[in-house]
Amino acid sequence: MSGCLYLVATPIGNLEDMTYRAVRVLSEVDIIAAEDTRNSIKLLNHFDIKTPMTSYHEHNKYEKATELVGKLVEGKSIAVITDAGTPGISDPGEELVKQCYEAGVKVVPIPGACAAINAVIASGLPTRRFSFEAFLPSEKTDKKERRHILEELKSETRTMIIYEAPHRLLKTLKELYGTLGNRRATICRELTKKHETFFVTTLEEAIYHYEATEPKGECIIVVEGLSREAIIEEARSKWDEMTVEEHITQYINQGIDKKEAVKQVAKDRGLPKREIYDIAKNM
Repeated sequence: MSGCLYLVATPIGNLEDMTYRAVRVLSEVDIIAAEDTRNSIKLLNHFDIKTPMTSYHEHNKYEKATELVGKLVEGKSIAVITDAGTPGISDPGEELVKQCYEAGVKVVPIPGACAAINAVIASGLPTRRFSFEAFLPSEKTDKKERRHILEELKSETRTMIIYEAPHRLLKTLKELYGTLGNRRATICRELTKKHETFFVTTLEEAIYHYEATEPKGECIIVVEGLSREAIIEEARSKWDEMTVEEHITQYINQGIDKKEAVKQVAKDRGLPKREIYDIAKNM
């Protein structure tokens, strides 16, 4: 029988967030695949876990995943842990899970700490719908992709979660402000640690603050999505740039019959259908 892959969440700062189940699984598996064995040995020593480790990180994730899947197929049980938090969430794990399913190996998540979830639930911003962007692409390695993603976020209606290092925080805030405008935001720092902070602010205020105060510790930027009112207002400003006749013609050119085009134009402009119909009769 094949073994089992466990995706084990570990603390993001406070060791008290380690679960009983996580300690048990890490103690019972045959191998622990760790993002950085030098970092993870401190965690294992703290909980007196003696299981041997092997390195599994971003730079060896393809070939090492193949090697680990081979061991799993042979019947070994393996746990994946990252430096902090939940494997596969902006951390190694995704490729290994993919290969496990292709090989018919069972995958079991062991829940626990996740920085993105901690940040959004304490942000004061809407939590019913949110998007996780992790770290934006580096401007040094992929400036075009970074710009593309920022432009996509301009019309995002869900709350956005973005990871950022302290030395790049101010630059990223300025880019977000320049692209999205002045949205509500919460800057989360040092989650679960002694100096944990949730700075409830706006993008503009955050820029002024961090121009005067150097940020420290890993940061998460939580930004409000574009409101539906703003979307409607943006659409209406677009319609204001064309005549009613041009507006109707635009829909007809898309293959919509004239009657339906009149209804849609009336809806777009917030006007009575009869008023739009009277104009359409003369076209």
